[in-house]
Amino acid sequence: MTKKDYDHLFKLLIIGDSGVGKSSLLLRFSDGTFTGSYITTIGVDFKIRTIVVNGERVKLQIWDTAGQERFRTITSTYYRGTHGVIVVYDVTNGESFANIKRWLEEIEHNCEDVSRVLVGNKDDDPERKVVLTSDAKRIAEASGIPFFETSAKENRNVEEMFVAITSAVLTEKKNKLQSSLPADVQGRRLHERGGPGRTDKKACCK
Repeated sequence: MTKKDYDHLFKLLIIGDSGVGKSSLLLRFSDGTFTGSYITTIGVDFKIRTIVVNGERVKLQIWDTAGQERFRTITSTYYRGTHGVIVVYDVTNGESFANIKRWLEEIEHNCEDVSRVLVGNKDDDPERKVVLTSDAKRIAEASGIPFFETSAKENRNVEEMFVAITSAVLTEKKNKLQSSLPADVQGRRLHERGGPGRTDKKACCK
């Protein structure tokens, strides 16, 4: 694929405890496939897919990371250049949800100015669900980030979640570009729009 085939190139990172379904979400979105017999990811892997958001072609490079502590030093290097982070827990595993706070803190440590989304995966068996939707929503609202409950198995909310994080990154990129324009140019555009411009609050990790 040449550069002419897309308007933007974004790097997304999927993080969370081991076994929460990061690989399942990635493969469902990138390849449209699902299998319940994935081998635990060793280190990192990535997939590429191009989607259209708000009329613009966005090429996504999506990195799937290992969740075990022994791979943390490997994972941290992949925050570099990241535009968006997908934080995943398993709705049937309370411990994976309890660790969300630690994952969010890790993002702040490695790349504080980045778009994020909270995802409760494996939401396809009500009898096994132990994490309340309301509890997850509170964490998402407190962090100021979107929240989705997904099922890679049933292909529910997966596409919507990836589109949402891509849209957020795209918006922040445009805001950053706007804020970097000379004051006189911003003033002209502000006058043309007839309203206040938005200020960039996020940028890609360095």
